[in-house]
Amino acid sequence: MKASKSLLSIILIVFLVMSFTIMGLTQDLEIIPIKVRAYATPPMENWRGLNFLVAEKDLNADLEAMGDPRRVKVEVIQNRMDWGPYVTEFVLAYGAGEAPDIWLTGHEHIGTQSDAGRIIPLGGMIEEFPIFNLVFDNLWVCTMYKGKIWGVPQDAEARPLYWNKLLLKQVGWSNEEIAALPGKIEKGEFTLYDMLETAKQAVDKGVVKPGNGFWTRPSNGPDFTAFYYAFGGKTIDSATGKMVLDKTAGLKYYKFFYDAVQEYGSMGGLGLDWAEAWHPGVSGGKVLFWVGGTWQWAEWAELYLKDLGGEAYAWENFGFGLIPAAEKGGKPNSLTHPLAYLVSSQCKHPDLAIALIAKVTNYGPNTRHAIASTHLGILEGQAEYKFYKGSRLLSEALYMLDYTTFLPNNPNWGPYSSITYEALAAVVSGDFTPEEAMDFVVEGLQRELGDKVIIK
Repeated sequence: MKASKSLLSIILIVFLVMSFTIMGLTQDLEIIPIKVRAYATPPMENWRGLNFLVAEKDLNADLEAMGDPRRVKVEVIQNRMDWGPYVTEFVLAYGAGEAPDIWLTGHEHIGTQSDAGRIIPLGGMIEEFPIFNLVFDNLWVCTMYKGKIWGVPQDAEARPLYWNKLLLKQVGWSNEEIAALPGKIEKGEFTLYDMLETAKQAVDKGVVKPGNGFWTRPSNGPDFTAFYYAFGGKTIDSATGKMVLDKTAGLKYYKFFYDAVQEYGSMGGLGLDWAEAWHPGVSGGKVLFWVGGTWQWAEWAELYLKDLGGEAYAWENFGFGLIPAAEKGGKPNSLTHPLAYLVSSQCKHPDLAIALIAKVTNYGPNTRHAIASTHLGILEGQAEYKFYKGSRLLSEALYMLDYTTFLPNNPNWGPYSSITYEALAAVVSGDFTPEEAMDFVVEGLQRELGDKVIIK
């Protein structure tokens, strides 16, 4: 009986010691709130933010294992609004001392926020996480400003040149020639002017109506910049961060669009309504070549081709490749507009913010987002990842990131884009010659930007 009492006493003492020890450990823990603000269209893009809730548990397990008393508590706020109000929200929150720790936004906002001191450079921190070594080298370019890295790419996409296989057959192409077209574009064997010549043949033979041989997007946007790059153009000076206009490349750029309409009679599409005319036109077999986003593939399949078989019909009848080179043997390109995770300068624990970003950058989390939202992955080897391979489109388009280009990270991109597009629209309408377009652009940029733009 006495032995039993002694044993019970020992057990009680051990229990009390363990309890006090656990209480002491609990009291020593420091809960670190991390606020994440994400731009997302629900439900397709919800993983942009929700991945951080999964990462929270994973990071806390790491912190516990290494004896770090800190634990993160993640708060995610995400929705979709116009970009202007979205950026204004961040600026106002920063002014009130309440900026999110992690802010997901378009990479082109880096220049403005960097100059204002609202975000921090990430050099010295991202090197501590090997997963960042797997991010495509090309994608890091879009997060650089004045020689420093300011963000981590979150996703990517491509803006390919699409074509209608049935219409190419009617022009006289064989199945073998059509199948070989992406490779010929990649090797620089099929150029932009080869495309215009093929489009002209389609018009001349009555395969498509005049103006339906080649369509760009119907309004101003990033896609046009890829054509300027194809002719050797630059938009930003890496050393100073200033905007750049290359007059030689610009003249070739405007001449291409002038020729597409005035000489080849093959280009149209500007000014059309997206839903009422543009999407039905390209998906409905009325246009031979057009430029669109990889994310639009699912939109065509679901909204415009569903009764014809959806994505299966698209694979049977549509092909895609890079934006062709301007000259034989030249390099093709694409343009992507990645969103990037930026860290606010008001973040008190940037090391934990970067650790969370590293978690959501891995194959699993990034692929969840890519598949759900039809965006391209960002990692080397992702095309071989089991779940990423489940999407044929994402797998077949991923190589385009090796050729991708970006918009410049400069606060003056807005007026630059507007002025250069106004000139393009005037060329397409016949109101400007290429030379007149260049004069208009030079005068407009000098008037609006002054010494903030370099005219070459």
